[in-house]
Amino acid sequence: MTSAFVEFSKSRGNDLSTPLPKFGFPGLKPGDRWCLCAPRWQEAFEANQAPEAASDHSDRALFARALDQFYRGQPDGRTLELLR
Repeated sequence: MTSAFVEFSKSRGNDLSTPLPKFGFPGLKPGDRWCLCAPRWQEAFEANQAPEAASDHSDRALFARALDQFYRGQPDGRTLELLR
């Protein structure tokens, strides 16, 4: 998570930095990892504010393909497994 993305998200009405103890949410800070929905990441990417996508997979091209399939609404079983 980057400070640029946290601020970008807040400007879009999704404040990720403010803790919400009632829901057990500590608030995010730069360096934290957080799962983003593909449309929000795409929006941030187009505004040059997207955080780097983290993947525990060594083949980033395969991960990108899986993300693309998911974003297009065409995930298969392997795609969903890669995105877990």
